[in-house]
Amino acid sequence: MEKDESPRYPIELDKIDASIIEKLRQDGRTAFAQMAQELNVSPGMIRARYNRLVENGCLKVVAITNPLQMGYETMAMIGIRVDGNKLLEAANKIAAFDEVIYLVITSGSYDILAEIRARDHVHLLKFLTEKLYQIEGVRESDSFLHLKIMKEIYY
Repeated sequence: MEKDESPRYPIELDKIDASIIEKLRQDGRTAFAQMAQELNVSPGMIRARYNRLVENGCLKVVAITNPLQMGYETMAMIGIRVDGNKLLEAANKIAAFDEVIYLVITSGSYDILAEIRARDHVHLLKFLTEKLYQIEGVRESDSFLHLKIMKEIYY
């Protein structure tokens, strides 16, 4: 599981920082020179601000894939109930599975929510029976198959 290494206090963002983040959110390939021209500042200032935002954990530019276009025909959100004394250990083991693309520890009805991608229903069943249910502390789960993604944004 990726560790949150960001500072434990929020950094102050001004309008230029917010503009850089928004432009990169819309297109992570936006050139520093283009942003500088649009914001009427130097490319060096954009580069310095970008580096500070990355170093402080405010910004991370990554490639976003579409699992459905990559041959994964089944996606599901799985609500998982775990024995309390095994929660972190189970979460780390689940997060390590290739099928898991998102995992959070939650409060409420489920202890863990995991979003997974699978090639098909057979692969999903194999994941549940041969991987998830083999983890010590996992008591039960509910799977919610994605029928249609209506909104997907990244912040």
